Amino acid sequence: MLNARMIGILRELMAAKTALTSEYLANVIQVTSRTIRNDMKELDALLTENGAAIRAVRGTGYELIIHDHELFRTLLKEIFQTDSPKSKGIPTLPEERADYLIKRLLLSEGYVKLEDLAEELYISKSTIQNDLRTVKKRLKAYGLELEKRPNYGLKLKGDEMKWRFCMSEYLFNRKETERSLIQDGVPLLPEEEMKVIQTITLEQIKEEEITLSDIGLNNLIIHIAIACKRIQSGNYVSWYKEELKDIIKQKEFEVATNILKKIGERLKIKFPFAEIAYVAIHLLGTKITVDPALCETEVQTFIDPDIYALTMEILETIENKLRLGIQHDKELVVGISLHLKPAINRYRFRMNIRNPMLETIKSNYTIAFEAAILAGMVLKEKMGIEIDENEMGYLALHIAAAMERSRMNDQRKKRCMIVCASGVGSARLLYYKLRSRFGSRLEILGTTEYYKLDQIPMQSLDFLISTVPILHPLPIPVIEVNTILEGMDLEKIERAIFENAGRILEYAREELVFLQQTFKSREEVLHFLGDQLQQAGLVDETFLASVFEREALSPTSFGNLVAIPHPIVPQTETTFWAVCTLQKPIEWGDKRVQFVCLLSVKKNSREDLQKMYDLLGKVVNDGQMVQQLLKCKTYREFVDVLFKQS
Repeated sequence: MLNARMIGILRELMAAKTALTSEYLANVIQVTSRTIRNDMKELDALLTENGAAIRAVRGTGYELIIHDHELFRTLLKEIFQTDSPKSKGIPTLPEERADYLIKRLLLSEGYVKLEDLAEELYISKSTIQNDLRTVKKRLKAYGLELEKRPNYGLKLKGDEMKWRFCMSEYLFNRKETERSLIQDGVPLLPEEEMKVIQTITLEQIKEEEITLSDIGLNNLIIHIAIACKRIQSGNYVSWYKEELKDIIKQKEFEVATNILKKIGERLKIKFPFAEIAYVAIHLLGTKITVDPALCETEVQTFIDPDIYALTMEILETIENKLRLGIQHDKELVVGISLHLKPAINRYRFRMNIRNPMLETIKSNYTIAFEAAILAGMVLKEKMGIEIDENEMGYLALHIAAAMERSRMNDQRKKRCMIVCASGVGSARLLYYKLRSRFGSRLEILGTTEYYKLDQIPMQSLDFLISTVPILHPLPIPVIEVNTILEGMDLEKIERAIFENAGRILEYAREELVFLQQTFKSREEVLHFLGDQLQQAGLVDETFLASVFEREALSPTSFGNLVAIPHPIVPQTETTFWAVCTLQKPIEWGDKRVQFVCLLSVKKNSREDLQKMYDLLGKVVNDGQMVQQLLKCKTYREFVDVLFKQS
């Protein structure tokens, strides 16, 4: 029978595009390389009987070979189906185990023994104690504590509202955006009771003509389900009367009363006044009040002038710091304004909001998420409101959409002219060669001789392509090529068309790439990189403080063993990376990290960095690429891996 580690190894092998080393697998699953090698023998023996095998490639690692797809598929069904006794949804990675332990503790009525937890997870008592350190850190963010009692075990302690918020985050799959309320195999309520809550809530929302987003509706149903579970266990929320006087006057209070009355009748639960207010607050915090399709002037008639002014201040701050060119995007103004009103309600009543897309947003829309962090800073400064990562993620989606709109508007062909001294024939050959190679990406306005340069309309061109040296300065770049285009000539032009494609070496300088280091903590890594940058004269003494300030807002670890720390706002005269790879992963926020790219963007920069962010996005999302980068022992090897992806 497969144990949890072997299932984890098989998952990794199935997802891999290249061979995996025992060191890589040991880091991912957090065991020794020797344990991996022993597990491989057992796993191979089982696979051999089921249409597959593990091939060990000397100096490269392990590969999964499938001989009989049908037989292998039957094995997979048996292993991975959630109702299979071989699986039981047992987590293998440390972060997955932390999730499991939090869910287990949230749903336990009494104490849970450490020995029982270790047995459930097929791990040692010392490993579970390590995992509980992570659990304590995560619970602290919700204001919950672990109570330890000799001979009894562990139990969660904390305020009822905080308990419920933590349940909403951990008992439902963050990755699901649909309404299916997948519970990661942890029973919250019986399926028929969940169905009752979902049906009645939907009916009442439609009847009262309240508009919610799909995720907003999903959150509301989740919170009602949690309220039912907690009331059944004898746990109730409590409010000060003063806090609720405004809520009672709202239409949402009436809607919440109707929803809970109908649910209570069906499920035989009595909802006290405070629970009705709790649901009304969730309605206030999730409803969409205005059609987002309205134009900016129309939306001003619906939106509180203070909210509108706050939106404009946020967008001005983002423009001043990041120069994204989206400050006057009307759709963005409307989107942010609509989001802020319920966000302020959520903060006021200490509500959390789940964002199932958060990790994807952080890794794929890095710069938009940075802009959202700036928005959070404005909210804190102007209103004393502190929004969390989930709220920032939703704001980042609005900002990312505006950035895409801006990019679409800017996308046009690059325009050039050819300067050629060797006659019309050569000039035409060059012209057609460029047309053939670059097609619609390059608009060639014509050819000219060197002596006619002063007659060229420079303001309408992006660059010149010249077969002769042009010694005096011009207002646009000049690409010097041979009359018969060679490989290097074409590369130069390619780089000019895709401005950032050839700039990897510029970002990742050899003197700022530190491979196979042995640091043990985030602080050690950042202090080391900060010192190196200061010695190189690239940053001043305030730079590192700004990086730590950014980390305090939201850790820059993105999963897949990658972290991309950076200062809270651009501070340097150039854009560059300082890279550090580690021999062993370290804790970084709630994730493990082995590849660190300290990113610094030039202040007041107008350069298009999208190509660079796309490459960093690939690093974040591609486990095989990270594995290759972690193996690199020289700068040349490191750059070769990056060039393959750029």
